Amino acid sequence: MLNKAIIMGRLTRDPEIRYSQAAEPVAVARYTLAVDRSFKREGETGTDFIPCVAFGRNADFAEKYLKKGMLIAVAGRIQVSDWEDKQTGQRRWATDIIIEEQNFAESRASFESRQQGESRQQGESRQQGEGYQGQGMYAVPQGQNYGGQQPKPAAKPDPGFSPITDSLDNEDLPF
Repeated sequence: MLNKAIIMGRLTRDPEIRYSQAAEPVAVARYTLAVDRSFKREGETGTDFIPCVAFGRNADFAEKYLKKGMLIAVAGRIQVSDWEDKQTGQRRWATDIIIEEQNFAESRASFESRQQGESRQQGESRQQGEGYQGQGMYAVPQGQNYGGQQPKPAAKPDPGFSPITDSLDNEDLPF
């Protein structure tokens, strides 16, 4: 059987690092990735917030190098945990991605220039009295897409491949 998840998104906050209580403590990093999703109706977009957990060297890497707002790509397995809530007696569920690989998906220069641009924009928005949409750590300036990236111009297609259009339906796919 195969259990593999590959996602790319932006960290909603700096990773939270803890250490196990074992004789030889193991680092455990928890972070959440904000991953954009597209809807076909009226061009609406939404964001999924995917909880991720890294252990050992992957956790050490996350602690040292990953920061809020960074675009990263991760690969791992989906793990579903369930337990009984001691206060309410209800069954609770949690789904996490257990990280096996994590990679930067943008250059350091790009991340730093975007961070500087966003902090300038937020300062200007506050001075102009504009609010924020969302709550808590998920708040983003109104009218901004998450991550503040501009669309890239379309590249010329490779002559050996034909471009995929939005009109392609699932029934047209061979799998």
